[in-house]
Amino acid sequence: MDKFYMRRAIELSKLGEGYTYPNPLVGAVIVKNGEIIGEGYHKCFGGPHAEINAFNNATESVEGSTMYVTLEPCSHYGKTPPCAKAIVEKGIKKVVIGMKDPNELVSGRGIKLLEENGIEVIQGVCSAEVERLNEIFIKYITTKLPFCILKTAMTLDGKISTVTGDSKWISGEASREYVHKIRHRVSGIMVGVGTVLQDDPSLTTRLKNSKGRDSTRIIVDTRAIIPLESKVLNLKSEAKTIIATTDLADSKKIEKLEAKGAEVLVVPSIHNKVNLNELMVQLGKQGIDSILLEGGSELNYSALESEIVDKVISFIAPKIIGGTGAKTPVGGRGISDLKDAIYLKNIILSRIEDDIVVEGYL
Repeated sequence: MDKFYMRRAIELSKLGEGYTYPNPLVGAVIVKNGEIIGEGYHKCFGGPHAEINAFNNATESVEGSTMYVTLEPCSHYGKTPPCAKAIVEKGIKKVVIGMKDPNELVSGRGIKLLEENGIEVIQGVCSAEVERLNEIFIKYITTKLPFCILKTAMTLDGKISTVTGDSKWISGEASREYVHKIRHRVSGIMVGVGTVLQDDPSLTTRLKNSKGRDSTRIIVDTRAIIPLESKVLNLKSEAKTIIATTDLADSKKIEKLEAKGAEVLVVPSIHNKVNLNELMVQLGKQGIDSILLEGGSELNYSALESEIVDKVISFIAPKIIGGTGAKTPVGGRGISDLKDAIYLKNIILSRIEDDIVVEGYL
């Protein structure tokens, strides 16, 4: 039953996707005499935490009940008062936790406060599921570096476009909707300037049933050759556009880009390209905790070679287009020996209509 109620808390926490940044996704369920009497989730940054919302939604007194919460209750004053203290004051007798909070301001302190006040605490219920749910938060809060998701869409024969460069559309409509849900959740979307020159994308979030939240657009452009008329430089969007370039860029072009409202980051170069590791550091300092990398084959290879990628999501469409000159998801120099191939672990296979989706971790 602990797993049953924790999985309900996990489902509740997902309702906050895209709105809690930079906070984690958290859900809470209150159970008394074998019945759920209160539920809540963290709806938005700065708003009440999941535990407080569960208390507010309770249908009867919560005294003597059990609380299931996906993440260790906070014990410090931030945007809101500490939840661990509220749990003690409400007379909860037992707390079941999915995972300990990796935030050094909390880690273990919330649990200690509960136990010191005679509350039974059980940890690690459905921990793998909770950790996956908050993989972005965990990476960023412990390293201050963005969690990077490499997304590709290819045909059954491994092509991302035809020999003429036509790439609309490789994956199906439902898969593209799923990608926009990911865009809604992450805080940055990154492409190379080659993708801008080829497709002139908007890099906005477009969801069927809701507005969706635009993420910061990041264009990797070593020499700042992006055309000033590009869509990403002429959008009405609350999210900003960052041009990540190097000292190889023309200073006058940088001034023109800034005049268009773009933020220009001049990053050290490596092998005449943007140093992606340094770029991640600078983006992390700006509070960008996650990046969806939707680049072309060259940027994809550079990202893998630089070891900035944490997760890969690959959509495989049941189409065959062939062509020796048609591009594949990962280009670049490539790996010489098969024994050195990049392997994914913790593979998850799923299907979205006709497309097969492969997710895995570096």
